[in-house]
Amino acid sequence: MKAQLAIGFLIVLGSTVTAQEAPREIPLWPNGAPGFESRRNEPTIAKDYWVRNIHNPSITVYLPPKEKATGAAVVICPGGGHRELVFNAEGDDPARYLASIGVAAFALKYRLGREAGSPYSIEKHAREDGQRAMRLVRSRAREWSLDPNRIGMMGFSAGGEVVSMVAFNPGTGAANAADPIDRESCRPDFLIMIYPGPLGVPETIPADAPPAFLLVANDDGLAKVIISLLEKYRAARVPVEAHIVARGGHGFNMGNRSRLLSVHGWPQRMADWLADSAILNPSKATPENPRK
Repeated sequence: MKAQLAIGFLIVLGSTVTAQEAPREIPLWPNGAPGFESRRNEPTIAKDYWVRNIHNPSITVYLPPKEKATGAAVVICPGGGHRELVFNAEGDDPARYLASIGVAAFALKYRLGREAGSPYSIEKHAREDGQRAMRLVRSRAREWSLDPNRIGMMGFSAGGEVVSMVAFNPGTGAANAADPIDRESCRPDFLIMIYPGPLGVPETIPADAPPAFLLVANDDGLAKVIISLLEKYRAARVPVEAHIVARGGHGFNMGNRSRLLSVHGWPQRMADWLADSAILNPSKATPENPRK
């Protein structure tokens, strides 16, 4: 049975990769990040599973095949402890999966506040990159055939902290900004939080917070973050779905390499939530499960 599941997954993944356009990378700011324009031409360093030395933050674009496109979109923030980005397993892999179910995905390379010699702050620069990524995607919604009211954020580990800093803070654009991208709202319409860290989680969740999908393993030291988020969401009466699998530890990514069925199959739970929440098809909203 496990062999059949693995073979089926490979077939689906292979068809997704060939069906998609080759992803392209777009800088968040054409002239470089504000205050660091002189460093925009410094190349990133990529090896094995990680990316470092990010001075020109960007999104990599993964659009679904037109016949599958739902109009929904997700900005993905990979983890890596703010020292590196686990870009292949927590950027590229989830983006390709989302595109395979009709969701446009945008994998973010944000600046790293804990990398050796970094001039960046997590609370300022990583947050700015997350906000700018949301605004950039929303500003090009027409070009990419997106619904500007169905653009969410997904974060793994430290990337979940970037999501929290964007989602739980004011996101209104500046109406008179010289750059039209900065006039857009950066507020995500929904959240997907995969074993997130604690930074950016507020004391209370506001009543207008985006609906959320939460996932963690019980034997992960960060399980308490998900439990706290769940309690705060319930107190605020904001729609939330939480999954705590028994085992899996920290950093199981999209579950591709796990032998645990609950971990290997978690992306389908996310896809079910997206469908049940009428994010994939707003016309399927019901009185029991309305779109916020």
